[in-house]
Amino acid sequence: MWMKKVFAGWLSVLLVLSAFVPTMAANETGASVTEQATALEVSRSVFSLTEARTVEVSADLGEGVELEDVEFQFGGKPLSEWQQWTEGQQYNGDPFITVVEEPSFVEGTNKITAVLEFGLLYGTDDLSNRTIRTQYQQFIGDYELALVDSASGDKAAATVELNVYDEFKFYDELKPAIDEIFEAAEQDADNDRYLEYQTVGKTVEGRDIHFVILARDEAAVDRYLNETLPTALEDPESLIEKLENGTMGDYQVPIWFNNIHPDEVEGVDVQVELLEKFALEDEVKFMNTDGDTEFEENLNVDEVLDDAIFLYMFTSNPDGRAANTRANAEGFDLNRDNAYQTQVETQQVNEVLSKWTPLSFVDFHGYVDGFLIEPATPPHNPNFEYDLLIDNMMEQANAMGQAGIANSELTSYFIAKDGYGSGWDDMTPAYTAIYAMLHGSLGHTIEVPTLSQDGYNALVGSGLGAANYVHDNKDQLYKEQLEIFKRGVDGEDNRAVDEYYVNAAGEVIGRDRGDNENFFPDYYVIPTDDKNQKNALEAYEMAEYLIRNGVEVEKTVKSVKVDGVNYPEGTFIVPMDQAKRGLANAMLYEGDNVSDWDAMYDPIVVNFSDLRGFDLEEVRVENVFDGKTQELEEAVVPASTVKGNPPKQILENSTNDAIRVVNALLADGKTVEVLTESKGKADVGDFVVATNDLRPYADDYYFETQVFGNGKNAETEVLEQPSVAATGSAQLNFSLRQLGFELTDAADADVIVSDGSSFNADQVTGKTFVGIGAPALNAVSKSGLLPGFAYTSTGSRHEGLVKADVAEHPLTAGYEQQENLYVTTGSWISGVPEGADVLASFRDSDDFYLAGWWPGYEQAQGQPMAITAEAGETTFNLFANSLAFRAHTEHSYRFLANSIYDAVSVEAEVVEKGKGKGKKNR
Repeated sequence: MWMKKVFAGWLSVLLVLSAFVPTMAANETGASVTEQATALEVSRSVFSLTEARTVEVSADLGEGVELEDVEFQFGGKPLSEWQQWTEGQQYNGDPFITVVEEPSFVEGTNKITAVLEFGLLYGTDDLSNRTIRTQYQQFIGDYELALVDSASGDKAAATVELNVYDEFKFYDELKPAIDEIFEAAEQDADNDRYLEYQTVGKTVEGRDIHFVILARDEAAVDRYLNETLPTALEDPESLIEKLENGTMGDYQVPIWFNNIHPDEVEGVDVQVELLEKFALEDEVKFMNTDGDTEFEENLNVDEVLDDAIFLYMFTSNPDGRAANTRANAEGFDLNRDNAYQTQVETQQVNEVLSKWTPLSFVDFHGYVDGFLIEPATPPHNPNFEYDLLIDNMMEQANAMGQAGIANSELTSYFIAKDGYGSGWDDMTPAYTAIYAMLHGSLGHTIEVPTLSQDGYNALVGSGLGAANYVHDNKDQLYKEQLEIFKRGVDGEDNRAVDEYYVNAAGEVIGRDRGDNENFFPDYYVIPTDDKNQKNALEAYEMAEYLIRNGVEVEKTVKSVKVDGVNYPEGTFIVPMDQAKRGLANAMLYEGDNVSDWDAMYDPIVVNFSDLRGFDLEEVRVENVFDGKTQELEEAVVPASTVKGNPPKQILENSTNDAIRVVNALLADGKTVEVLTESKGKADVGDFVVATNDLRPYADDYYFETQVFGNGKNAETEVLEQPSVAATGSAQLNFSLRQLGFELTDAADADVIVSDGSSFNADQVTGKTFVGIGAPALNAVSKSGLLPGFAYTSTGSRHEGLVKADVAEHPLTAGYEQQENLYVTTGSWISGVPEGADVLASFRDSDDFYLAGWWPGYEQAQGQPMAITAEAGETTFNLFANSLAFRAHTEHSYRFLANSIYDAVSVEAEVVEKGKGKGKKNR
């Protein structure tokens, strides 16, 4: 921890609120100056919500003006109406714009002068308080500032700007600001730097994701992407040798500036200034400190560009910037989606990040208590080559912190690893900077404590500090990134990492290798054939995910037998002797149990195979696939096959696409039946659909079918189109829509699905209520509508991947008797009502808990996990496990769909020759 001027121990920065907090009614920004107005001379034209400023104004309204008739207006309203914020959305405090020097005439003239003060609308120069943060932007804009003669109505006016800090830009102002920098560079005949603008992709609402590349010249970019990086990933040892013997020659490394939480606003605007400085200036001067002394640094930009390529991801969440929200338009925090990648923004941005594999990655954030910079606390993700990252990350963090405080009024910074004992960990790759570390980047989240001009200035300094650090240490830093890649290519599990992997007691535990010599397997095998793969759709999507994220994937060109299992041609293989094996393993390995820690920042289980529901095999036989594979460049999900031309098909309840097809058919008025008994090739929960109705969906959806032959005497129920309400999280709403369910209000729904705490007893009568997780279980328990029901939770943030026993029941159709399921609210069902059916239970074995952070998980052993029960006119389907957590738990989606379809089924007679009729089940 460094303090400006004074060297001291760790200290959080406390900003004292002023004694009063201002308020005023929400108001439209006012207007441009009218043509009839005399020009008002102003000593400044930009005012700030986070900095009090005075302005001298003057005007000549002619003869006959009495000073007592002179008034001032802002935005067409008297200054007295511009009141300070007090609380909530109330603006009824004292005026925040005041006259500090009353109007007077300049001696011998008709010119009137006065001095106004624009104080602090919110009574503080820090607007990070979430209540304030959601509403201050309504006041940003251009206003008319006017001096008015109330007797005659004459006025002098000027257009002035009110901003949160001088450099803030709305989303729609970003591209023009970028264009202005490009134009200035183009107009400078001496500026031959390479600038490239790209649209990475589109957001949910269709906005462009802006991305800029700045380099010495285009050749530097081409050389890095087409020569240096490919060699680094395939033959890193050759580049290490060149660095060691001084023959590396001319090369550059990428520095990536990033923002993902756009309501942490400085992180967007800072990048515009950093782009402007490095694109247009010959020298960039900034202050720095060694803790005792401040001094000026002078960066020669041409020399910096000899070493670095700058990459600017202004924000990966443009919709959030436009709406002033942390979340994207679907309600997802994208800084929790970097591993799962369920959202279009993270998919597109991380594909670009994977393409570039930056050396330095700086993610601008706010607003914690204190100026915080990563690296993070333990426990650390075991897939990092942590020993090759940590020293350089500590040095870069200090470089950023020192420059940050030297260029702002912030007096200190601290490094999370040193400032906290736990709770700011880098175990999960959900965060952008941590995800970047899996690419070998020096990945830092950096948090300013205030939403203010100071916060902005500190981040500018930090960005310059990072650039300076890479410029000064390029060869050393790049060599260690290459060493990370070399370990991957060589398949080396170096024990030097072990000292950094500790338990909560601080004892070294190293990577959890079990009985294996190497933490990493030789291969992951993702089968694609019917015999070895239960969900080919998810298998293909996993392969495509890995390719998109820079992981090498191969497919077999011949049948290969390993450990007694025959993998046919077309099987996907992930060889783990590759540069980015850490990233691959982080997504595919089972996970770790870190339940001994007292705090974790976020859930840590990723485990795509269990949470997405596909078969994955770990192979530890060296070179067994050598010469039997070829590179998989893309994993295109194959078209579905509708077998033969019988009247009907069995549509297997085996993929989420099958659910989407069922919902599309129902929406189109087609008949869909669901099997209520198993017979022949027909299984309970599978669907029966007319062949001609199903065939049009074969190209766009992946599903599996059987001819409706052996099972055609099986009993079915006919589905009606369900009317579903989702209450609770945005992620639940998204997941249901992702499956094709049309959502409505609770009052109009057949089925209410909730993972939240709201529960309206009157609205559930005559309906099915699907409750997910501790908040919903608690709501049902408190309602008293389900006698005998009880649940227990050790903590709403406790999570775990667990072994579960699944009962045979229509609501569990499509699942095996033994499954690995995921819990995110630390809960289980401790009271089962009389007559209820237990759908799933935590396995009653000492090894039931697989991975996650769940202090006290032992209490859940053998306990019920999910039940269905009738009470009065309501059906309750209650799940302690998570069915729609951040849209990653796709393997649990069928629990949702089965519950919904069960509520809208119609009893049918035994189906003979495809004909049936029945009545409403409930």
